[in-house]
Amino acid sequence: MIVFDLKCGAGHVFEAWFGSSAAWEEQRTAGLVACPICGGSDVAKAVMAPNVGAKGNQAAVAPAVAPGAPVPPEAIKAAMAALAAAQAKALEGSKWVGTAFADKARAMHQGEAPHAPIHGQTSAAEAVALIEEGVPVAPLPLPVVPPEACN
Repeated sequence: MIVFDLKCGAGHVFEAWFGSSAAWEEQRTAGLVACPICGGSDVAKAVMAPNVGAKGNQAAVAPAVAPGAPVPPEAIKAAMAALAAAQAKALEGSKWVGTAFADKARAMHQGEAPHAPIHGQTSAAEAVALIEEGVPVAPLPLPVVPPEACN
């Protein structure tokens, strides 16, 4: 496995893992690599610094960022990793229901189905309709890969 820092056309920097440099090139050429922040497929390798461990007797110090200053890519990657971990933890006991999400959530709200934690896909208009009906729903901050699409 190899990890690359990638950057989309909108300037978002993110990290992705590939089986090899050739696998990265194949997936990029096929349009299979997209920015997790904006969904843009105009993605290229970003400048990377080698991952060199600090001396064992030094405490890690977070660099201070002045207000209005550009946020370093490392800070963005750390925030995205923390967000992804929090979302994964929140979805641990949840069942993927795919595009049936709105129907299942509505059925549970109306007492036609037992309550259970679920997650899936729906349109923005359908999500608004659910909220207006009083169905408790919330968008996920990061996209979820359907289980059938995972390796």
